Amino acid sequence: MYRFTALFLAVFILSAVQALACTTMIVTPGASADGSMLVAHSDDDELGDQRLIYVPAKKQEGSRKTYSDGLMYPRIVTDDRGPAYNTPDHEPTAPLALIPYNEIWKILGREQKTSFAYFDGNYGIMNEKNLMMGECTNAANFEPDPNPKRSHGKPQRIFYSSELSRIALENCTTAREAVRLMGGLIDKYGFFSTGETLLVGDQKEAWVFEMCALPDARYHSAWVAKRVPDGEYFVAANTFRIREVVMNDPDNFQYSKHLVPGLKKLEWWDIKKQGPIDWLRAVSPGEYNHPYYSLRRIWRTMDRVNPDLGLSPWVQDTYTRDYPFSIKPKNKLTPHDVFALYRDHYEGTEFDLTKGVAAGPYGDPHRFVGPYDGNQNNVSKEKKFYGAWERAISVFYQGYTFVCQTRPKAPEFTKGVLWFGPDVSATTCFTPFFSKMAQLPKPYQVGSPQKFNPASAWWHFDLLANWTRLNFQRMTTVDINPVQQELERKAMLGMKAMDMAVANQSPEEARRLVTEFSFRTASMILNRWRNLSFDLFSKYSDGYINVPGHPVLAIGYPASWLKETAYNNGPISYDMK
Repeated sequence: MYRFTALFLAVFILSAVQALACTTMIVTPGASADGSMLVAHSDDDELGDQRLIYVPAKKQEGSRKTYSDGLMYPRIVTDDRGPAYNTPDHEPTAPLALIPYNEIWKILGREQKTSFAYFDGNYGIMNEKNLMMGECTNAANFEPDPNPKRSHGKPQRIFYSSELSRIALENCTTAREAVRLMGGLIDKYGFFSTGETLLVGDQKEAWVFEMCALPDARYHSAWVAKRVPDGEYFVAANTFRIREVVMNDPDNFQYSKHLVPGLKKLEWWDIKKQGPIDWLRAVSPGEYNHPYYSLRRIWRTMDRVNPDLGLSPWVQDTYTRDYPFSIKPKNKLTPHDVFALYRDHYEGTEFDLTKGVAAGPYGDPHRFVGPYDGNQNNVSKEKKFYGAWERAISVFYQGYTFVCQTRPKAPEFTKGVLWFGPDVSATTCFTPFFSKMAQLPKPYQVGSPQKFNPASAWWHFDLLANWTRLNFQRMTTVDINPVQQELERKAMLGMKAMDMAVANQSPEEARRLVTEFSFRTASMILNRWRNLSFDLFSKYSDGYINVPGHPVLAIGYPASWLKETAYNNGPISYDMK
């Protein structure tokens, strides 16, 4: 029997209101310290499938299976994408449709008889040719279910961003080529579900590719794509970021053949009456969940990247134009700078989540979701708000974060690297995996968030992230941050040593060396993190600081927090009434 993922997706969205919410970034070569292209993404859906999967290259014959893969573990069960997706004790996933490879290649403009190997998550991540992807989900006016066959006046809707990104990684070597392929597939086969942004980068250029479904049988879907100027930084956070659709400039802007006639027929936008299309205003109600859920993150990252711009955190409405599409950074950025952006809780601002009563006595920035928050994927005007928390970039329900990097001056086998951090950005450690390695370590390819698995890397990072909530500020500042910095610096130095090691080696030997390095580094980081977790379990147990060889310290609570409690009114006298 086949497993039908549409049901799982529906159940997941109903039961986990924090689903489908991500932050994604681009740092172009001219904006990075060493000329690297960086494409980054946080997958903020902790109850979903958090495995990082290696999909090997394979011969492409006949037709490709496409899936409406769900978010729950396992996202796909199949034997045609390498051993890691052939998940034991689970029924195979039913394909949504079969797409002839000849049709894919017709759009691509060439045949690709053998696919490229790539790293996969809930969306495609990076292939062996150093094509890189990022993603975020957006609100759209129309969010239909998949439909494998045209029938009863309903158009075919086969693709969502997840499978589009994977097909691009299997067949493409450049970002521009990927945009053309994904756009052509949407135009021909249709798009379903939420609005989506995919970031697509190669060594030289990066594009922002945004898409949504349209409620029309003929003009069923639309997409737009805009190139990020070299020397600039881009961020998206659950709202479409492309505004004016530029015609007749294919070097910098591309769009669907359905866009102009579709919007006019639906009366969403008429160029003759309204001028150039405003993509966001035409196809979307704006921000996800609640005001500033998206825009606050855009403001925060841009303000950190270039505070001289003086951007305000306050805007007039969800369709504001106060934040540019992309900006020049004040100082050129490194991967470590991007790690820091993803670890942000608005520290030092008026929105600092480590401050205030809600942060508790020890500055915990996490704000759990409750039934009073409703479903964050509900973006209708009828949604009732009882209140809201600021939405940080590092959020408790992050499943994983990654930074893809293509280093132009490195040898071919060490040029592309995926920095991958399981679980929450603030308390993870980024591990480098070279894009040309032959396989991934098993701990990163196994594990369900619904059942503890000591063999899963994700679970060890998740355990420590949860334990930090006992005393977040002290534990992260004193214990975790120094280890993060040490291990990530050590990994970076190891990568530079690998540049020398693979020089003048045969392709076979170079692949063996980068695979061995990535396995060894991942094992070192995971073992260190596991041991750190065990040390902190005992050090902070029961509210003490308990270090071997030192007196046990009862730390109590800060005076500022005690004033907010009933402590001063506690039973200190028998005369109290």
